[in-house]
Amino acid sequence: MDYTNKLHVIFDDGMLGVGGANFHYLFGYERAGIESLVVDGHEWMYRVPQPTFWRATTDNDRGSRFNIKSAQWLAADYVSPCVNIQVAIDGQPLPELPIAPLTNQYTDHDTATTVTITYTYQTPTVPATTVDVAYTVLIDGTIEVRSTYHGQADLPQLPVFGWRMQTPTPVTEFTYHGLSGETYPDRMAGASEGTYTITGMPVTPYLVPQENGMHMQTSWVELTRETTLNNADLQPGPFKLRISSLDQPFNFSCLPYTSLELENATHHEELPPVRRAVIVIAGAVRGVGGIDSWGSDVERAYHLPADQDYQTNFKLELVP
Repeated sequence: MDYTNKLHVIFDDGMLGVGGANFHYLFGYERAGIESLVVDGHEWMYRVPQPTFWRATTDNDRGSRFNIKSAQWLAADYVSPCVNIQVAIDGQPLPELPIAPLTNQYTDHDTATTVTITYTYQTPTVPATTVDVAYTVLIDGTIEVRSTYHGQADLPQLPVFGWRMQTPTPVTEFTYHGLSGETYPDRMAGASEGTYTITGMPVTPYLVPQENGMHMQTSWVELTRETTLNNADLQPGPFKLRISSLDQPFNFSCLPYTSLELENATHHEELPPVRRAVIVIAGAVRGVGGIDSWGSDVERAYHLPADQDYQTNFKLELVP
């Protein structure tokens, strides 16, 4: 069968497969997210992407005790179970999740023009709230990602809201169009808009490892890798994945460590060896302060009240 103008859809009991000429994606039901993102034979997912609510504690956070007041979001960042999954084919939601015995009605040559799978996560906070993450696969392999945090009263302020993915091997460089340097909502005044290439994944050498590397108001970022975990790939790279804005600019960081790995290190030599990349695409970022490090809070304009809705929308695009 010719799938040139259609997506090839595989309905499995444990996951949903979506493929095309040079891409194949697996959306898991048990692990609740993209389990595999293969483009031109190269895997881009090391772990299933998750909503993210936490950034590593800064000196200013510790001084104002923000990390203690908002500690619930650290738990939510790593343990927010999926409570619902909805699949839609060509814009039409399926009445039930397509697992056995419903999978018996499908074949190995089902097609579609668009496929959307929406995961709803529930935070372990008190009170709880939910986040919806919808992935829509288009015919050319583009994935539109729309993530929505639903505001809930009586919760502490958020450090960040976004989407976090990890790659199997390190990013060797990334090029982006946005603001120069490391920027945050209250640290943008000296930045210039332009296109910049960063070699490796530099970690800002603060005395104590902490939050760093955010880039605000980004139109797109192109990630480059040169190695894989497949021993059959003798000379695989370089190969690229592009993340582009959808509706409005996004904010991102590309670091070799998770926020928890940064939290656990009191000196840079305590950080683990670089094995992969951690990419955060953030729709909302709390300011980092800097008025002093012994008690002053971030200015109110740069807070993230938990009773407001936040969105993180972007596109994952294939690079020729």
